[in-house]
Amino acid sequence: MLLQIHPDNPDPRKIKQVIECLNDGGVIVYPTDTVYSFGCSLQKHKAFERIARLKGLKPEKAHFSLVCYDLSHLSEFSKAVDNRTYKMMRKAFPGPYTFILNASANVPKIFKAKKKTIGIRIPDNNIARTLVNELGSPLIASSVHDEDEIIEYTTDPELIHEKYEKLVDIVIDGGYGNNEASTIYDCTGLDPELIREGIGDIDIF
Repeated sequence: MLLQIHPDNPDPRKIKQVIECLNDGGVIVYPTDTVYSFGCSLQKHKAFERIARLKGLKPEKAHFSLVCYDLSHLSEFSKAVDNRTYKMMRKAFPGPYTFILNASANVPKIFKAKKKTIGIRIPDNNIARTLVNELGSPLIASSVHDEDEIIEYTTDPELIHEKYEKLVDIVIDGGYGNNEASTIYDCTGLDPELIREGIGDIDIF
């Protein structure tokens, strides 16, 4: 199903429809402030495994991020972060950044593996954050890649739907996505390390 949702003012009825799908173990494609992403509820292991298969990965090898509504989920899914990292995250979010943090004991239960790190995202996108807020827990996030050698990410939700309509339950059309991914910082060591420079400006830190 291709479901159009206004990016600035998401229709509550349509959001509810997506939430029901997620709670039933569905897999969706949804917009972020960078690229379109596969998503599912944290509580639905089979949906997580479906996304891993879509990406050609074994679930225990999959490095997916969590999309959160705000920083209140940090203590649940990551170990305590230092002041420097927390200040960086407060400056970055909501925005096109991913922070890799040391995972708490809650994360392996979700991912069925001894994951020691977890990526955290709070995108500046009303649809994504509304979904997380209504769901009451973070969403799994994994970018929708394009098979084109030049274009890394598919930006047109209608083309995503054409390709994945039989493989996912809902593709949300929230307008064209970006063709550049988030900027990634690894904050698991002594100093934050820039892993990938994406759409997020590194000069703000």
